[in-house]
Amino acid sequence: MSDHFTRVLSRPEFIALMAALMALNALAIDVMLPALPYMGEALGISHENERQFVITAYMIGMGVAQLAFGPLTDRFGRRAPLLAGIGVYIVAVIFAAFAPSFTMLLVLRFIQGLGAASVRVITTAVVRDRYSGREMAEVMSLVFMVFMAIPVIAPSIGQVLLLTGPWQTIFIFMGGLAAAFWAWTFFRLPETLPLDKRRPLSLKGVTDGFRIVFTNRVAISYGLAGTFLFGALFGFISSSQQIYVDIYGLGVYFPVAFAAMAGLMAVSSFTNSKVVRRLGMRRLSHGAMLTFTGVSGIWVAFALSGFLPLWLFFGLLCIIMFSFGWSASNMNSLSMEPLGAVAGTAASVFGFIQTVGGALIGGYIGQLFNGTTIPAAVGYFSMGAVALVFILIAEKGRLFGVGEQYAEAKGAPVMDAH
Repeated sequence: MSDHFTRVLSRPEFIALMAALMALNALAIDVMLPALPYMGEALGISHENERQFVITAYMIGMGVAQLAFGPLTDRFGRRAPLLAGIGVYIVAVIFAAFAPSFTMLLVLRFIQGLGAASVRVITTAVVRDRYSGREMAEVMSLVFMVFMAIPVIAPSIGQVLLLTGPWQTIFIFMGGLAAAFWAWTFFRLPETLPLDKRRPLSLKGVTDGFRIVFTNRVAISYGLAGTFLFGALFGFISSSQQIYVDIYGLGVYFPVAFAAMAGLMAVSSFTNSKVVRRLGMRRLSHGAMLTFTGVSGIWVAFALSGFLPLWLFFGLLCIIMFSFGWSASNMNSLSMEPLGAVAGTAASVFGFIQTVGGALIGGYIGQLFNGTTIPAAVGYFSMGAVALVFILIAEKGRLFGVGEQYAEAKGAPVMDAH
């Protein structure tokens, strides 16, 4: 990267900006949770599970649009598509505050997701533009740390906003914050994709980019593993308000419990950033996935037995969430590492698969809520097991390796571990 880039945006500010942009996605989901009952009541929704569609509509919109933003950002650079996407996000949330019906609210949440797709794709591509290997994993861990810290405070922010105004206030808040991040990006983030590395926006150029992504065994396998991992998480998030409030009766203390869980994920990502250079992405993510799946199986056993007091449920969930933090950031880096030449397209493909796939899987798990934690527990265990299968495919049946030299589509060697 040029000296100009280094002078304009220091490493700490770069990480902070990437984290802030990624946090818009987490905020758009988690700040909604305390308001779901109020939205449902105000807009005439009687069945409590239908309120979850406020989350699902956003996730699907974000997932679908990522396929477009990938080729666009590889052709026109990172800045312009990113600023345009955040602009769509801002307009959608402002209009959502005045939605006259639940259907219109879902449409605007879908459009909000379309704009948010730019953030999901382009921040990942920008990180890949500047870093690679374990250094990229370290930076992604720090970005994920802030990203995961948002759920710590987002439900509490939503709760405070509900105490000071109607549920529409939450959308106004999101719009104002997104506008501030748009200005930060406009004034501080330079273009990170040089003109000589841009890909043509033609049918052949786009299809070649997708072919490179889909034919890389390591990249696509880790991308699919992340899809099932995020599906389990979204399934729990969709029903978390019902689990904490309806099952365990936490009431207004729901945001506190949610914050503690999310805080562990942030601590996990920070810890990962400190040890990933020494231990490697594979060792950390593989060990974390085995822990994630094993502890989820224990949760299933207790849930089926009928013995699951709050302290036991929360203790198991904390271990699972800590493991998720180690797994998610490393598997994201492993999927992107061999695809630096098509970083925008790769980020869009994995973003699409993980967001839409995760939303559909998570939405299905959420709709299975039956007054117990069994659906969420089975979701975590089964999705963890499937993710492990794809990790084994990526690694040809071996776990805990340190990486091997492998080539991108045109034979350029890329090292996973330095």
